Amino acid sequence: MNDNITVRGFVASEIRTSTTPGGVGTASFRLGSTERRFDRTANAWVDGNTNWFTVQGYRQLAGNIGCSIKKGQRVIVVGRLKLRNWEKDGRVYHAVDIDAESVGHDLMWGSANFIRTAGGAPAAGQDAAAGNDAPGDADHDGQGDADHDVDASGDGDADDDDLEFDAVTGELKETAA
Repeated sequence: MNDNITVRGFVASEIRTSTTPGGVGTASFRLGSTERRFDRTANAWVDGNTNWFTVQGYRQLAGNIGCSIKKGQRVIVVGRLKLRNWEKDGRVYHAVDIDAESVGHDLMWGSANFIRTAGGAPAAGQDAAAGNDAPGDADHDGQGDADHDVDASGDGDADDDDLEFDAVTGELKETAA
């Protein structure tokens, strides 16, 4: 099955990070997506069923998930849907997985500040595995060479330590130059 899916929901588990034997970084978490509907008799919004997914990200996305996403946060996930079935002790079990292409905060529920990472996406025609650094190396953690540091605007001219954000609005504070 190779169906694309977009799901809005909440991160229901801690982020689990690991590295495959081949050196590829991975990150996974459980995602709950609860149906909301308006109950006309009660004149209120009520929760419906919750669908559960295991979200799996690889390479650069895995590192960014590990640094950015926390349990309890609202997120939007885009990826490939995978259904798994297995039998154990005479009972059939089902699991729904998403191989994530993109994961981001759902800004309907809060604000976020985007900071472009060094390494980024591979160039067109470049193998995705060859174009990304594995999570956990120096550039991923922001401790890389000075020529790889990138500021919030993405142009690489400012040092992130000089930027101040308003904790309430998430906006950049004015700084005297």
